[in-house]
Amino acid sequence: MSVRYQVVHETLYRYTSPVSLAQQLVHLWPRDCAWQHCTERHMQISPAPTRRSDERDVFGNPLTRLAFDCQHDELRVETRLTLDVYARALPDVARSQPWEAVREALSYSGRPFSAERLEACRYRFESPQVRLKQRFVAYAERCFVPGRPLLVAVQALMEKIFDEFTFDATATQVATPLLEVLERRRGVCQDFAHLMLACLRSRGLAARYVSGYLLTRPPPGQPRLVGADASHAWVSVFCPEQGWVDFDPTNNLRPALEHITLGWGRDFSDVSPLRGVILGGGSHDPDVRVTVTPLT
Repeated sequence: MSVRYQVVHETLYRYTSPVSLAQQLVHLWPRDCAWQHCTERHMQISPAPTRRSDERDVFGNPLTRLAFDCQHDELRVETRLTLDVYARALPDVARSQPWEAVREALSYSGRPFSAERLEACRYRFESPQVRLKQRFVAYAERCFVPGRPLLVAVQALMEKIFDEFTFDATATQVATPLLEVLERRRGVCQDFAHLMLACLRSRGLAARYVSGYLLTRPPPGQPRLVGADASHAWVSVFCPEQGWVDFDPTNNLRPALEHITLGWGRDFSDVSPLRGVILGGGSHDPDVRVTVTPLT
């Protein structure tokens, strides 16, 4: 089973004063995975960049570098993608190893790691937006009872975050500390993914931040609205037998046909759709519109 999607992602910056120089990093090309393949991709940029290079970042994600040496008072980046997303075989969570055994398998013991486990270890530690704290260990205490299969414990943590937190697009900003999110119990998908990562990594487990899109459905009888969707985020956990297994704490489900993967990293800062440095510009906030349309 598969679904073909068209994704349009529009980003517009309007600056209150002209920008004379700018450099931007763009994570808007999706990576090909076992469960998805991009068949068409187009990017329109205004003004035209002075220099552009398409490459891979350190996590293997497609990355576009843009440089602007001309003065401009707005920046518009629009991508149009056509992708096929394939059904995934969801593993039986009860058949995973106890979470303590997985933690030990990822701990240094003097024996060489396989390439797969060595890659997983880069997602065990603190990152710019995910701190390791005892408070995160305590928050997830009831999920990680001794001897519990890893994926059963992770699913329980996903359900706990879904039940105890409220989605509120006005409650946080990109720089809101994670401890504040834990205290207020409100936030957006980025916050819930970061919280879940902090709870897992604080126990010595490997988990990465996944950036992408989610197909949303309008109320019955209502048409889909252009620009009504948004970027989405969820979590992927390393399990030695099953590999990387995805969990979406915002929606309390395991990603399947309605999740489109852009890329992954340690946290949002590694895969932000568009970020950079500018000279000038004054105050500015992006206007972002995302439309995900199923074609089949």
